[in-house]
Order: sequence, then structure tokens, then C-alpha cells
Amino acid sequence: MPELIDRFGRVHDYLRISVTDRCNLRCLYCMPEEGVEFTESSNLLSYDDIVEVARAGASLGISKLRITGGEPLVRPGLDGLVKRLADIPGIRDIALTTNGIFLAKQAEALKKAGLNRVNISLDTLDHTRFKFIARRGELKRVMEGIEAAGAVGFDPIKLNCVLLKDINEDEIADFLKLAFEQPLHVRFIEYMPIGHADENWKKMYLPLSRVLEIASSEGYDIKRKENIKGNGPSDDWQIEGGKGSFGLIHPISDHFCKSCNRLRLTADGSIKPCLYWVDELNVKTALGNPEAMQELLLRAMDVKPENHEMAAKLADGAQSHVPTERRMSQIGG
Repeated sequence: MPELIDRFGRVHDYLRISVTDRCNLRCLYCMPEEGVEFTESSNLLSYDDIVEVARAGASLGISKLRITGGEPLVRPGLDGLVKRLADIPGIRDIALTTNGIFLAKQAEALKKAGLNRVNISLDTLDHTRFKFIARRGELKRVMEGIEAAGAVGFDPIKLNCVLLKDINEDEIADFLKLAFEQPLHVRFIEYMPIGHADENWKKMYLPLSRVLEIASSEGYDIKRKENIKGNGPSDDWQIEGGKGSFGLIHPISDHFCKSCNRLRLTADGSIKPCLYWVDELNVKTALGNPEAMQELLLRAMDVKPENHEMAAKLADGAQSHVPTERRMSQIGG
């Protein structure tokens, strides 16, 4: 069986599937508050299309899937898609990334359909600040989603916290305490320059070395933690005596490109070999032809660059490719 191995020897066994670019929130690091144009529903991949792409991926060694958005839970019938994906031979792990607002009502159905794990975006533990960062929604509903995820047995439950300088930097200690007191896995994520036409993102960029500094100042005894289930590039740590853990995802200060094992499928039907660069392959041209779909996925291996060079953007350096103009919500990042 052919495998998805790129020019640099990286084996790809993980596909991130965006089912929509729509979202019920307007997080300040992700999209504008108003005037956002979304993909027409007629241009989205159908669930049949998504299953077809996933099936072709599984025939080439894809074994892990993550469903993303936008906010994936705004698309109706997601549990039905999960069930169909779980039935594909070779697929052994399906995860979901969500903002948690709708999770409490859907957690049980998703678990029964075959969803294994959830990542829940949570950038603040303060209700007022949540309104500032997300611009919409209520923190209470996210917390209810986290509780429901635990109740139905999702394991592990990961919380994704994008760190923003001078905005939620002062909550690092609170998130570390959460990881100590509860069986949750808090993942601090560096703010990435995806789809930004200007350089304002640099004002909010915070290197994750700050988390380790805070952990030390709080008196925590931390050690490296291995074997947290998942596909991500998190640098994981355990607090001695704690119930959970925390991780650092630093695509800027210490990029993880050398171990990248993923492809991304956008909601409108493009395979993106790399999150950052503009390169895409349209899967709609291969629908209905399993061999053509396999060939398209294999071709993505030839397109994928060695690294994303986002650190060069931070330093105003030159890039060897063209950065994407899509927002994170349009990519399924």
C-alpha cells in the first residue's frame, strides 16, 4: 500500500477535516467582528464528499481524523458524519475541536457515534474578558460543555488557550492551577500570523517561555509528561501532585515542522499540505474516482514545504513561498 510520505521523509497519518468556515463567535485573533463573508452552503463539501476523501486517506495510511471548523457544531447532523467516519476501515481515532458553546447538548450523541476526544477552546476564565476576546457567547456555556465532555467519558479533554500579550497573560497562573486541580490538559498556544494582512498580530504575540517562568514563580515542581493521547505537537508537562497537565504549542518560537504528520481538508474542498502557505489542491476534481483521489493526496506530498517560516515573518524575514490569505476559520487550523 502506498504511504503518504513527503520529500522530507515525514509520514502522514493524520487528516484535519473542516466541515464549515462559520462560527458563532468572533474571537479577536481569528476573524473580524462584523462583515465576515462565509462560504455558500452549496460550495461546501457534503458529508458524502468528506467520507470519500477520508476513505481515500485511510487507504494510504491515514488513521487519525480531527473535525474542525469554523465551529463544527454549527453544522447539523455532525454525529452522523462521525459515525460514518468511524466505520471506515483503518480509522482508529476521531477527535473534535470546538469552542464548546454547543457541546453540552451534543456531547452524548457524538460519543455514541464514535468520537473519541475533544479539544475545547478556552482563552480566559473571566466572564467579562470572555466577552472581550470572543465578542459573542457566554463563558458559562463553555464550562457546561467541558463538564458534559467529562460526564460522557471523553478522554483526554484538552483546553486550547491562545496566549495574547497584555490580554490574558495574567491568567497563566489560573490555567496552571486548573491543570493542577482537575484532570484537564491545558494547552497554551502561541498566536500565529495566519491570514493577517498587517503586522498588528505582533503586538499580541507572547512566546510560551512565559508559561514556564510563571510555573516556576508559582512554586510548581514540573516534569516532562509523555503519552498524552493525541496527534498534536504539544510539548507536555506534569505538575507534581496534579490531576491534569499542561502543554506548550509554539509554532513560532520553536516550530514543530520536522515532525508534521498532517494534512488539512478545507470546508470548501481543498487539501492544504501546510497551514501557513497558499498551496492547495482541489479535491472536487477527483470526487467519484477513488484512484484519482489517492493520486491527489499523494501529490500533496510533493507540494508540502519543509517548514512554514512563520518565525521569519516575526523577524521581518523573507519567505520562500506565498503566505495564505485565508483566516484560521477558513482553513480548519
